[in-house]
Amino acid sequence: MSSSHRSLSFPILAIFLLPLLSPALASESDHRYEADDRVILWANKVGPYNNPQETYNYHSLPFCGASSNATHKWGGLGEVLGGNELIDSQIEIKFQKDVDKANICRLELDEAKVKHFKHAIQNNYWFEFFMDDLPLWGFVGELHPEKDSDISKHVLYTHKRITIQYNKDQIIHVNMTQENPKSLDVGRALDLTYSVKWDSTNVTFGRRFDVYLDHPFFEHQIHWFSIFNSFMMVIFLTGLVSMILMRTLKNDYAKYAREDDDLETLERDVNEESGWKLVHGDVFRPPRTLVLLSAVVGTGAQLALLVLLVILLAIVGMLYVGRGAIVTTFILCYAFTSFISGYVSGGMYSRNGGKSWIKSMVITASLFPFMCFGISFILNTIAIFYGSLAAIPFGTIVVVFVIWAFISFPLALLGTVVGKNWSGTPNNPCRVKTIPRPIPEKKWYLTPSVVSMIGGLLPFGSIFIEMYFVFTSFWNYKVYYVYGFMLLVFLILIIVTVCVTIVGTYFLLNAENYNWQWTSFFSAASTAVYVYLYSIYYYHVKTKMSGFFQTSFYFGYTLMLCLGLGILCGAVGFLGSNLFVRRIYRNIKCD
Repeated sequence: MSSSHRSLSFPILAIFLLPLLSPALASESDHRYEADDRVILWANKVGPYNNPQETYNYHSLPFCGASSNATHKWGGLGEVLGGNELIDSQIEIKFQKDVDKANICRLELDEAKVKHFKHAIQNNYWFEFFMDDLPLWGFVGELHPEKDSDISKHVLYTHKRITIQYNKDQIIHVNMTQENPKSLDVGRALDLTYSVKWDSTNVTFGRRFDVYLDHPFFEHQIHWFSIFNSFMMVIFLTGLVSMILMRTLKNDYAKYAREDDDLETLERDVNEESGWKLVHGDVFRPPRTLVLLSAVVGTGAQLALLVLLVILLAIVGMLYVGRGAIVTTFILCYAFTSFISGYVSGGMYSRNGGKSWIKSMVITASLFPFMCFGISFILNTIAIFYGSLAAIPFGTIVVVFVIWAFISFPLALLGTVVGKNWSGTPNNPCRVKTIPRPIPEKKWYLTPSVVSMIGGLLPFGSIFIEMYFVFTSFWNYKVYYVYGFMLLVFLILIIVTVCVTIVGTYFLLNAENYNWQWTSFFSAASTAVYVYLYSIYYYHVKTKMSGFFQTSFYFGYTLMLCLGLGILCGAVGFLGSNLFVRRIYRNIKCD
């Protein structure tokens, strides 16, 4: 390669890789300082406290001291997607050097600035700073009631008291207190000031993030009880399913395998024969829209592995410490697990006689990403209209697309080819008849739609307590760190989903309805419907969110979560039912 080509290719690679690698290249990466070293206080965002996603650049409020030359700190992919934009506040802070009181700048209040600040105070605006990757929070101002009056005046905090704890050459904890409130009057000049106090501590660097973890909330007795309750439900459900199905199937096998020479008895058994054996010639008939079912099952298998992998990485690597680390890990792990979706989808599609495997592969590789992209596009348009930091920059969109196009898509293609060739050979236990058997009418509770809706109740019951903690951490400023709990709940969800779907499939086959494939998928996927209904309850009862912006983001993000959860559970339910159906029909005599 010529030198000119190398010089051209490196900037192109840098454009795509810098957002991923920038945390490792940052100047604060070693977190060690010497006396009088400058410690940067980064201004991040500001917005209404009750609307977590409605955030704006800190200097969107008319604070003085903003400079066009201020240094920007660009974070990783997940940090940008999380709506973070760190700008040097230009407040002079030096390591281990106290500051009694110093001026930041002088704020000249005109009518426009006063109006802007009053709007922020009325909407309870908060702001977020970072120092050495540790967050600091504060409110812009507050409403003070006037004496002998029902009217409240707007006051702006003008002094920031910063307390920093350090251990040797490392910063352990930072705290900011807002003081010296001043009323907002047109024509008034306010001096914005700050002070810095350094204190030594014995807390180690590895434990410095513990102060941000809400142990009483996440490790409350109700959380432990919910895990125990779900675990007991799993034991009961699996035992019940095993007892009922094994006893029933044992009796069925005994009846079907019996060879009786008595013609009258044989004719009577044939006349009385009913249930799942009667549909053996149709039970392995390819489902309608096979290509779509293969795509969602493959995608769901990938998502199941992805969630398990991310949870394990979060437990081992404490990903909750880094800004956006969970999101970055999720995106990269999704790309690298795309082989699984292609393998499962390609094998399933070919086993059922599918011929357009390229079409199947394309749908599998793009189904879930493009659904997320569609929702994100709408939310991004809203964020751009509001001028919010939640708007995803074009460069970040390009990076995500490149990851999908050059990692996820090729791996899905490879997985499809491997799955088609290795596990795509038809191996049904029973031969499919040429003419479909008519499906008799049954009781309303044995119809596929009812079975599908009932199937999601127990899986939802096993996770809804955990959903409360997940929702609260995401929408109410709490750091979710109990990934051990999440791992247990996830495993419980998988077991309950498989058991419930197998029971539903067995009832459906006993009703002589052989269209079990989509029913088993929707029976498990309906769990997401109940989660979305719960999110509506949570929004109205547990939060104080308001406004079109926050409402759109809340229900948009929740829809994205529920789509992923529905595909995951649906795939797990289908795969479990598929194994069950093949197992029972393998042990009977098929014509």
